[in-house]
Amino acid sequence: MVKGYLVNHTHWDREWYFTVQDSQVLSDQLFTEILNELENYPDANFTLDGQTSILDEYVALHPENIERIKNLVNRKQLFIGPWFTQTDALIPNAESILRNLIIGINDSKKKYGYPMMIGYLPDTFGFNAQLPMLLNQVGIIDFICWRGINFKRQAKSTYFEWKGLGKNKVYVASFPLGYYTGQITVESKKNLQQFVKERLDKGIEFESENGDNDEVLIPSGIDQMNIVHNISNTIKEINKLSKYKVVIGTYPAFMKILHKKNLNSFRGELRYPTYSRVHRTIGSVRSRFKRKNFQLEEIIIKRIEPLLVIAQKAEIEVSNGLIIKLWKKLLECQPHDTLGGSISDNVAEDVDHRFKECFEIAEGIENYIKKRIAQRLELKENDILIFNTNTTKFKGMKEITFLTDSKEIKFSKKYNSRIMDETYVPVRKNIMRQTSKGFEYADEPGYYKIKALVDIELPSMGYKVISFEKSDDTRDNMLQFSTSSETYIKNECIQINYENGSFDIIAGNKKYTNIIRLYDSGNDGDTYDYSPLRGDKELELPWKGNIIKEKTDGIEKLILNGSLALPNDLIDRIAENKNIKKMPYKLIITLCRNINRIDYKLVFDNQVLSHRLRLKINIDFKNDEFITQIQGGFTKIKNKPIADDWEKEFVEKPVNIYNFDKAVGTEEGIFLFTKGIKECEKQNDGVYVTLMATTGQLGKPNLLWRPGRASGDTTSVGHTMTPTPCAQELGINEFEFAIKLYDEFDEGIVAEDIEEWLSPSISYQNQHFNLFVNRLDNKIWDIEFDSKKIQLSRETSFLNLRTSATISALYPSYTVKKAFIIRLANQTKNSIDITNLKDDGYVIVNALEERIKQDYVISPYDMITLLKKN
Repeated sequence: MVKGYLVNHTHWDREWYFTVQDSQVLSDQLFTEILNELENYPDANFTLDGQTSILDEYVALHPENIERIKNLVNRKQLFIGPWFTQTDALIPNAESILRNLIIGINDSKKKYGYPMMIGYLPDTFGFNAQLPMLLNQVGIIDFICWRGINFKRQAKSTYFEWKGLGKNKVYVASFPLGYYTGQITVESKKNLQQFVKERLDKGIEFESENGDNDEVLIPSGIDQMNIVHNISNTIKEINKLSKYKVVIGTYPAFMKILHKKNLNSFRGELRYPTYSRVHRTIGSVRSRFKRKNFQLEEIIIKRIEPLLVIAQKAEIEVSNGLIIKLWKKLLECQPHDTLGGSISDNVAEDVDHRFKECFEIAEGIENYIKKRIAQRLELKENDILIFNTNTTKFKGMKEITFLTDSKEIKFSKKYNSRIMDETYVPVRKNIMRQTSKGFEYADEPGYYKIKALVDIELPSMGYKVISFEKSDDTRDNMLQFSTSSETYIKNECIQINYENGSFDIIAGNKKYTNIIRLYDSGNDGDTYDYSPLRGDKELELPWKGNIIKEKTDGIEKLILNGSLALPNDLIDRIAENKNIKKMPYKLIITLCRNINRIDYKLVFDNQVLSHRLRLKINIDFKNDEFITQIQGGFTKIKNKPIADDWEKEFVEKPVNIYNFDKAVGTEEGIFLFTKGIKECEKQNDGVYVTLMATTGQLGKPNLLWRPGRASGDTTSVGHTMTPTPCAQELGINEFEFAIKLYDEFDEGIVAEDIEEWLSPSISYQNQHFNLFVNRLDNKIWDIEFDSKKIQLSRETSFLNLRTSATISALYPSYTVKKAFIIRLANQTKNSIDITNLKDDGYVIVNALEERIKQDYVISPYDMITLLKKN
């Protein structure tokens, strides 16, 4: 007889079409009732949705209950964690997903007890192919999910081994009929025979038949649902009616059963919309959220955390509490609904405010570290402090920003300095100044704010101070851009020509015609999915407008200012008399000396509604495959055929639209690097990446690509349609991307080039002209430093790392004082030997900073975490 293990749980979106505050009101009583029930019925257990953030919010309301929680966790009645929030598994980068686990697990251990070490994501909209590798980094070998499974095309069973791109794997238990398969409501208890016959037994039968399983997992719960009262008695009554044996189960106990079985294996992403929707096009909804999330990930990982390590080595103290608070704020923006964008506008305002808080915390930490180092170095106003947060030496161009009372200045000629932008701020009269005498009043002089580029060599993981001085000879002044009407730019590797609305590239003996193009179509979808408008056709948009060329030593730019004529709304796309609106844009294309990479910045003033804007990279494919970089590796993708009667197998159209992390390209050697653009599609004539897909509704029914009910509950009984005007993303939208050309595809080289492209420019000037250029300068007072601190020089390297692996993260240890963590990622098919780091004092740990036994080798498509004491 088949045995069903019923697990009582609640699924708890912190926000959706309700706010975090709404969910806290609900949890106030509901979580208390869970504690009461578990204490009154010791044979019962409950899973609190696998995330600790909701428990933190409850404990803030009920601190008196923390000991009760600890006792129930210790007795294995209450299961919490391991996540901090229920992460999206496609849009965040690898490090974000890892920090979600690290922070969730650490918080659980410190506050409540040992967490449930299962990668539990019951509602996430699909999973990247490297999630097994990421879970393994914290010692997790089990995964439970709902969406994305297809038994015919993938693992052939509800339970299977899921392998990452390399050797990593997890045991998977899926519940293809949803986390509410065995949901026991008050009404279910009243009509128990009907519930067992029409729902529970059918669920057990389905999971049993798909893989010939004699033991199956039955989740019992739904969104914001309370614990089942006296569940033992209910199970006893169910067993009188069911064809199967039903027992109270737990997720950890069931996964141990799977460990003993001979399971089928599968490798690849889980994104099939077979038994439930996965929203394959949600990667471009509320695109501003995706770009802000990407920007913050890069700021934290490439600026703030390495600066914290530099500060630690320079004996400047900044607590881990601040950076963990920053991470938590960002992780609160990364659940599947939140980052996906399938939320109401009032929730979107909350999310945007959290992003704002993240930027403020990050800027504040950076400001403090730079200011304190500048103070310790006793820098003058003509000194510029430039940081390198890479673990290797840097040679190339860095952008600096500084203020000066005159443009008649010069740097050393070796820096080849040139002005990118300048702004003059005029004199201010009768301004108050605090001095040792008290308050005095005087005129504040005018000054220039200058953004410049310098050619510079920087030490690894350190800084260098350069200085400027007044210039008496204009020939020594900083270079500036000259402007012309020429329509081409070039460097030693590439020439770009603009002619008849087309940008053509010449690289060696290769020519790429019309390399980039814009396409626009109506979006009849909602905040879950793009869907074509019936009767509409995608428009090809020409590059037309006024073009100029700007040039200085080592840099050339083409700047095109134009506008697009687009239908105002959906009705205008199919009407005879269309309401056409202009959408202004600016395209900036940049070439730098000796680099075979083209940098692009595209700025749109979006003035039309409900549309999808895509960028096409014109490629002549030699085969059917294209390549995407995902979290921790590269994967080759081949479009799958879609049957005309796809609705017989799928609940939404299984369109060949894919998510990627930072790059998409081809074996032919053309790669597109992006900043927060996450969605792509290969067609015969090129790769299309979605810049934005705007909409005015949370959820709509009967879409061309998603027939039937509306997602988002908007057509459920008692609900209403929910307009989302903010999801139209009107106004300025900025997109940054680059095209890199290769003779052939090499994973390691592409990964390295992406990191080089994303390497930040970080500089600081200790100046008095404007104390709000760096927002906290006016509150970070001079102090007397302890004379026992190490002496800092004007050029310092704190760390040099010799490895071909990618740096995933570098940050102060969470568990060991005066130590730091470095996480290395191998995004290639070949192992990387790092034995040299053992000799340098690096100790192998897992991502939780626990010592593990492992060779100093990074396996293909894997990571390794190292700890080193200062």
